[in-house]
Amino acid sequence: MSRQVLTTQASAALDAWARLLRGHSALTRLLSAELRAEHGLTINDYEALLVLSREPECAMRRVDLAGRLLLSPSGVTRLLDGLEAAGLVGKGSCPSDARVTYAVLTEQGRERLEAASESHLAGVRRALEGRFSRVELETLAELLGRLPDAADAAASDCVA
Repeated sequence: MSRQVLTTQASAALDAWARLLRGHSALTRLLSAELRAEHGLTINDYEALLVLSREPECAMRRVDLAGRLLLSPSGVTRLLDGLEAAGLVGKGSCPSDARVTYAVLTEQGRERLEAASESHLAGVRRALEGRFSRVELETLAELLGRLPDAADAAASDCVA
């Protein structure tokens, strides 16, 4: 292969990577700012509440929640500290192992999640549907679904 072909291939991959990172960052900032202004939540707060809402008894081991949210143990502790202070999440313990603690969605947390869900999803739709046609969005979803761990992601994952 010629050097020019290799450079072109590397450029296309790097351009896609850079745009994916920038687009993700910009959309995350935009959607988080909307959630904060309207509901006092960050996008990470929203996702934590959403994950907890789908668990049996709305509870999950803190270490498992960290893994699901792609956060470090200390990162999930900081996140949960804020949600606990706001009364949206409580702490639960394991009857068989005192070392294990759970994050538990409170009724107030469920109410806040439900209130935020409609406007957050509308914000996602505005951000994407304003830039892409339906066919483009279907193509984008299919392409992104080829990325590691993305194939099973679905719109229902975002709904409370």
